[in-house]
Amino acid sequence: MKVVRSKDFKAERAWGATDIANMSGITTRLHWTDQPYKWHVNDGEEVFVVLDGQVDMLYRLNGEEESVLLNAGDIFFASVGTEHVAHPRGEVRVLVVEREGSV
Repeated sequence: MKVVRSKDFKAERAWGATDIANMSGITTRLHWTDQPYKWHVNDGEEVFVVLDGQVDMLYRLNGEEESVLLNAGDIFFASVGTEHVAHPRGEVRVLVVEREGSV
C-alpha cells in the first residue's frame, strides 16, 4: 500500500522521479521537472499524464513537427515509434507509465 501526494513531490534535478509501481515490467513513475526533456522514441508505448502544471508536447507525425498543450488532467499516449519531447511551462509533475528501462 502506498499513498503519494504528487503536489508535494520535488526532485533534486530535472526529470527526477520516484517509483510508484512496477507491474510485470511496466513502470509507473512520478516525475518533477522545470526543464525540457530530449527528443526520443520509447522502447514501447508510453502514457504521459500531466498532474500539475502545463506541458507543450512536441511530436513528429509523418515527418512533420506538431505540438499540443497539455494541462493538468490531460493524457498523451505515445504509440510505438512516436518521436516526441516534453517542454514544461514552469514546474510540472507528470505520471509516466512505460516499459521498464525505456528511455
